[in-house]
Amino acid sequence: MYICTLIFKHGFQLIVMHMNSLSVYDKNTLEFVTVAVEFCSWLERDFAADRFRFVDQATKLLPLLYLKVSLLPETPVPDEADGVATGFITEETYDILRARIAALLGEHDSYLDTFLPDMIYSDTPVIAFISENLADMYQDLGNFAYLFRQGYEETMSLALSLCTATFRQYWGQSLLNALKALHAIRHNEDIHLSGSQA
Repeated sequence: MYICTLIFKHGFQLIVMHMNSLSVYDKNTLEFVTVAVEFCSWLERDFAADRFRFVDQATKLLPLLYLKVSLLPETPVPDEADGVATGFITEETYDILRARIAALLGEHDSYLDTFLPDMIYSDTPVIAFISENLADMYQDLGNFAYLFRQGYEETMSLALSLCTATFRQYWGQSLLNALKALHAIRHNEDIHLSGSQA
């Protein structure tokens, strides 16, 4: 009855806005938001040079994050979204986080990657960094969380659309690349992860 009244009085565009606002309160959306915020908070923690704990938690949190974002509905990004989600996580914050993770992982930060676009121009594998993958994810998810927590349904819906779009285009692959490298570190018996020295 409520939807029929909206169609009659206000037309199709309002119905679409109403349906989008429902998706920001959907169970899958709220679970994704929870995990995304936990991911950002986790990266902000001081691991006190406990490399094993960091790698162990990463190999558990990253698959959960991938699962939760995969359950979200695909929504188109509106044209007015350009530039909206940038700026909360600054380049300085990104660099500090990346450097902290790189210092914690030490020589285990780098890995050979075959999924980089540069790979098509190279005869040898390209070196990638777990710290960059995680910092890239932190930037997108931190910007998403900042917009989402403002509490305005239109902004929340826009943040969700942007986040799922950047997942498909960028940080989803970063997550999988980092997880692949972290898995190799976590389950390699020749690598001793205790402390900051290998």
